Amino acid sequence: MNIIFLSSPFFRAYSQSDLFGKFIFLSLFLLSIISWVVLVQKILLSKKLKKLNFNLESIIQNKKDHLLSIKYDSKISYPYFNIFKNLKEKTLEILNKNSFFQNKEKNQIYMSSSDIELIDSTLFSQITKEKKIFEKNLFILPTIVTLGPFLGLLGTVWGILITFSTLEKNSLINSNSQILSGLSMALATTVLGLLVAIPALIAYNYLKNCAKDLVTDLENFSHSLLTTVEIQYRKVDDK
Repeated sequence: MNIIFLSSPFFRAYSQSDLFGKFIFLSLFLLSIISWVVLVQKILLSKKLKKLNFNLESIIQNKKDHLLSIKYDSKISYPYFNIFKNLKEKTLEILNKNSFFQNKEKNQIYMSSSDIELIDSTLFSQITKEKKIFEKNLFILPTIVTLGPFLGLLGTVWGILITFSTLEKNSLINSNSQILSGLSMALATTVLGLLVAIPALIAYNYLKNCAKDLVTDLENFSHSLLTTVEIQYRKVDDK
C-alpha cells in the first residue's frame, strides 16, 4: 500500500515541488478532508434524525387522543421533538389563558381560529430554526467548490513560472529534472483542485436536498399535530 502511494504521480509531484508548491498541495488535501468530514457528519446526523423522528411519530400515533398528556425529557433536542414540544407548550399556554374567560362548568376549554393560527406561526418559526441548525457549517462546501479550483490554478501558474524560470537560468540539458518537476506540479495541482471541488459540489447539492426534505417532513408533521389539536379543542361553531 505504501509503495503504491509513494509511486503515485501526486506524491512524486508533491515531493519534487518547492516550499510554496507543497503549501498548495497541503491546502488542497486539507480542503478535501474538510469537505468529506462535513459530508459524513451530515449524513450520519440525517440518519440519526430519521430514526428519532420515526420513533416519536410512532409514540404520538399511539397516543393521538391524549396528545397533550405525552411526557418527555426537556433535555432532549431533535427536530420532530422540538416541534412537538413547542406545540404542547404553546397549546397549554393558550388553554390556560382561555380557561379564565370561558365557562368551566362543562369542563371543556376551547380554542379560537386566532389561537390555532398563533400555534401554526410558532411551529413555522421552529421549522425555520431546525433548518438553520441542519444547514450549520454547510457554507463550507460551496466555499471549497470555489476555492479548490483556484488553488489548483495557482499551483498551475506557479509550476509554469518555475519551469520558465529554470529555462531562463540554465541550459535545457542541465535542467530537465527541474522542468519536469515544475510541469508535474502544474498538472497535479490542477487535477487535485478539480478532485476537491467536484465531490464538494455533489455533497453540497445532496445535503441541500436533504435539508429540503427535512423541512417538508417537519411541515407535514406539524400540520398533523395541529390538525389533531384543532379537532380536539377548537369550537365547532368558531368562524
